[in-house]
Amino acid sequence: MADAHKLEIFRGLVKFKSNTQKIWGVLILLSIITAIEVVLGILKPDWGYNVVLGMKLLNWIFIILTLVKAYYIAWDFMHMRDETVGLRRAVVWTGVFLISYLIFILLQEGGYVFDVYDSGFIKNDF
Repeated sequence: MADAHKLEIFRGLVKFKSNTQKIWGVLILLSIITAIEVVLGILKPDWGYNVVLGMKLLNWIFIILTLVKAYYIAWDFMHMRDETVGLRRAVVWTGVFLISYLIFILLQEGGYVFDVYDSGFIKNDF
């Protein structure tokens, strides 16, 4: 059964000889991404405060890196690469919809709360 799993990441660019090597490889990849997030969170570079699509660039970078980590966790550790195409699409499209909806809610409600605190006018008592 161990031979049934694909021992590669990055669509075959990096190949491993055993499951143990692959687990270590994915762990190192996820650790590097986490280290980048931590360093950016500590340093908070000036270019990260530029606003892109209603949010700071640094926040977009955190969201994208978190999605990359979630993808690799689901793809490799939860063995989604070995599932049928229909199940993979159902999981991915559900996640894409829910994440898009969450981003929409965060932008809408965050803008409303900012306006309330900025102008001191409370439309609804929340």
